Amino acid sequence: METFYCPQILLPEGWAENRVIEVDDEGSVSAVRQGIPADAKTEIHGTVVPGMPNLHSHAFQRAMAGLTESRTGPADSFWSWRSRMFSFLEVLNPDDVEAIASQLYIEMLKAGYTSVGEFHYLHHNPDGDAYENPAEMSLKILSAAEISGIGLTHLPVLYCYGGFGAVEPSGKQRRFLHDADTFLKLLENLSPLFPGYPNRRLGMAPHSLRAVTPELLNEVIPSFRVMLPEAPLHIHVAEQTTEVEDCLKWSGRRPVQWLFENHEPDSCWCLVHATHLDQGEREALGSSAALVGLCPTTEANLGDGFFPLQDFLGEGGSFGIGSDSHVSVSVSEELRWLEYQQRLLVNQRNILAVDSKKSTGRELFDMALRGGSQALGRKAGDIAEGFRADWVVLDTKHPLLYGKTGDSLLDSWIFSGNVPVIRDVYVGGREVVSEGIHVEEDRIEKAFLQTMKRILC
Repeated sequence: METFYCPQILLPEGWAENRVIEVDDEGSVSAVRQGIPADAKTEIHGTVVPGMPNLHSHAFQRAMAGLTESRTGPADSFWSWRSRMFSFLEVLNPDDVEAIASQLYIEMLKAGYTSVGEFHYLHHNPDGDAYENPAEMSLKILSAAEISGIGLTHLPVLYCYGGFGAVEPSGKQRRFLHDADTFLKLLENLSPLFPGYPNRRLGMAPHSLRAVTPELLNEVIPSFRVMLPEAPLHIHVAEQTTEVEDCLKWSGRRPVQWLFENHEPDSCWCLVHATHLDQGEREALGSSAALVGLCPTTEANLGDGFFPLQDFLGEGGSFGIGSDSHVSVSVSEELRWLEYQQRLLVNQRNILAVDSKKSTGRELFDMALRGGSQALGRKAGDIAEGFRADWVVLDTKHPLLYGKTGDSLLDSWIFSGNVPVIRDVYVGGREVVSEGIHVEEDRIEKAFLQTMKRILC
């Protein structure tokens, strides 16, 4: 058992002082009690808050950041960005993916994320053929998570078609493709790699209604549920207006409407983006146990639009955050833009602080902790008995935070830019970042730079 003394800490019931956290050998909190420094093996220097789950990641896209900001025509859009993304990934090999993911995961940890949902669709070699081990690319993601120490919910992606109605996929999509049998075989091969690893969860992700058919979903989801009954299931949906229009032409239904009429999204489901909802869809999602995965920096970068978060929360909806394409890797920026988007829409301030006892930053932080933990299928997001011992330490000696306590610490972190105020990071009770430095930082950065030199030069 490990013990940690915390001078100030955010607990489920609110802010507290002089607490000792006890962590068991599996990396879960076994107790939180009143104490003094002498009661613990390790004294933490700063304020402890739960680590944030990052519910949506395409790790390889971090290496693309800044490479798609020139126009390809008079109407640059998500779809032209996607074409450039397809071209970029054609050169990536398994070692490249591990190097990029390892570097990204360290950046996530230093930004305050302690777990990640990897929405993983880069399965095959550049010709579209399976590697000798069909799970080769997934193994590289697992290795990156292990090296960095971040908690991982691995979400292999089911991807078969190029558009609604079983449109033939393009050649640039060949690295993604599975049929039902090969996809379920991939899950079967991966399943033994998760028991005994408390920091890992396995789920799955139908890529989108564009990339699967009703028949494929009806074949794969029941088999997946037998194999992994309580596992997370994520899907991209209603990210773009063109997607909504194409879904209407194909089915006569909008994407989220179609999902709720043909499936029963429950607490294991995460609908990623869901940007373009009508009122009926919004109310169906808000009243369900499913949640929405919001990625404000990527959604802004791609020109997706504004999610109707104020109305959605008023109808009982839940959300978590992700960094998706990783144009930014920042807990504070994702949360800040959730609030700022709503302010710009209604010309008011402090829109999402629905609990008058909490500040806006605290309210956003708490909601994203709950939603992200649910989406990743991890008992995390609180520092309490039985929860994962995942937390970050805010540097209260930093000029931005100095002299502040409680909710004002979170507000200063979230609403004062991307200033690095995180001192230490713990995952499963193990320190992975100390005084802003990751133990494997130099080695992983060197491998990443070598990869970038090969890709870009």
